[in-house]
Amino acid sequence: MADAWTLIFPNQLFKTHPSLDRSRPVLLVEDTLFFGDATAAPGRFHRQKIVLHRASMKSYEVQLRAEGYDVHYVDYQKNLPVDLLLKEKFESKAFGELFLVDPVDFLALKRVRRFCELHSVEMKVADSPSFLTPLDWANDHFGSRKRPFMASFYEAQRKRMGILLDSDGKPTGGRWSFDDENRKSMPKRGLDVPPRIEADRNSFVKEALAYVDSNFLEYPGSVENFVYAVDHAGAESWLESFLAQRMQLFGPYEDALATDDSILFHSQLTPMMNIGLLTPDFVVNRVLEFSEANDIPLNSLEGFIRQVIGWREFIRLMYLRHGVEMRNGNFFDHQRPIPESMWKATTGIAPMDLVIKRTLDTGYAHHIERLMVLGNFMLLCQYKPDEVYSWFMELFIDAYDWVMVPNVYGMSQFSDGGIFTTKPYISGSNYLRKMSDYPTGGWTSTWDGLFWSFVGTHLEFFRKQYRLGMLVRNWEKMDEDKKQGHIDAAQAFFST
Repeated sequence: MADAWTLIFPNQLFKTHPSLDRSRPVLLVEDTLFFGDATAAPGRFHRQKIVLHRASMKSYEVQLRAEGYDVHYVDYQKNLPVDLLLKEKFESKAFGELFLVDPVDFLALKRVRRFCELHSVEMKVADSPSFLTPLDWANDHFGSRKRPFMASFYEAQRKRMGILLDSDGKPTGGRWSFDDENRKSMPKRGLDVPPRIEADRNSFVKEALAYVDSNFLEYPGSVENFVYAVDHAGAESWLESFLAQRMQLFGPYEDALATDDSILFHSQLTPMMNIGLLTPDFVVNRVLEFSEANDIPLNSLEGFIRQVIGWREFIRLMYLRHGVEMRNGNFFDHQRPIPESMWKATTGIAPMDLVIKRTLDTGYAHHIERLMVLGNFMLLCQYKPDEVYSWFMELFIDAYDWVMVPNVYGMSQFSDGGIFTTKPYISGSNYLRKMSDYPTGGWTSTWDGLFWSFVGTHLEFFRKQYRLGMLVRNWEKMDEDKKQGHIDAAQAFFST
């Protein structure tokens, strides 16, 4: 029996893994928190996510064996979370040390720590290559500020990393953000969008598809359209395809909404980045190198860099610093359960059904579809924040606790009351129609009814918000018949 082991979770498939050592055997585990946990929400995931984890892990197993590691692969067992799995595997066989990378998941780390403490095993946790920001630096940056702001974090991050800076330390192009240039809507004539990137369906993917068909039929989503990379070479090739085909127009159309495409000019790298096949340092360095050689517009380059070193890093830090507080908040006291129609794309609201159906088909939607279509609508419907969190976790291929706690409880549902955001992200139908080629129809009156009913319900909150005070004034100036029409439209939707 070895005296020390390395534990690897499904989201830690790094090309250079800081916890690996050929003197230690490796435990590569299909952990319940990534495949479906009987005791913790969510209890299931999109079937494509299971395919991605299974195929990438089996590929990684073969890679590690070829590199001379002694790998012990553990298939998914629904009622066996990692602490019980470790206890069962090692029984009374004592060993001294367990090496792992920080999973950036509260419950996963808690379970491993519990096992180690109960069995007197020394736990050696390395920082995750999935993130770029040193925690000591982040703690110094945020300090005791009342509210952390992404914009100031991003500016400090750029300075720390020396990215897109002139020789005098000023931002390239004279501004830290070119976001105001990145809000083009979907042209009515459409766009010439490159074909969807598709990785090869290799033997690992084929085995994973059969594995899912045998064991996960009750999980949501289709696997027919699985296209994601499951190894390092495939993920790096995916990045190159994005750079060659989409990077040029990524910025201008990153907020656009389209009836026939969720990808447009987005990279769709998150499924591979969030499991370690690509690391942010590799992505950032390659994007900067490519952009310098290919004259990529600054608004596209800066917009992409902001997503990776700004938002992605900031969200992880909000999870670590405020995650427990966020997931226990329900600022608006929303109690409505999510209806079955939200799982079947049968809400009757055209943009919602469009995005939900595509998500069921692919496990993916871009960030504005998630925030301003799905999240916006769910907030207006006053669904329970915990159910919204579970819904997003179950349906998205790139969803993990560190991603979804801040994005759901903080960004889309404002159920934390504004730990790092200053206002809820809500809109009427006009914003969606302005940013999209969505067809008009009865859905607009329902959406607007939900929007104005929400404003009317939370009038005192909006009255105190400087940036939202106009909504209160518009509501109070609205004639009573129009107000009642909005309320009736909302109630009619809830009663269906």
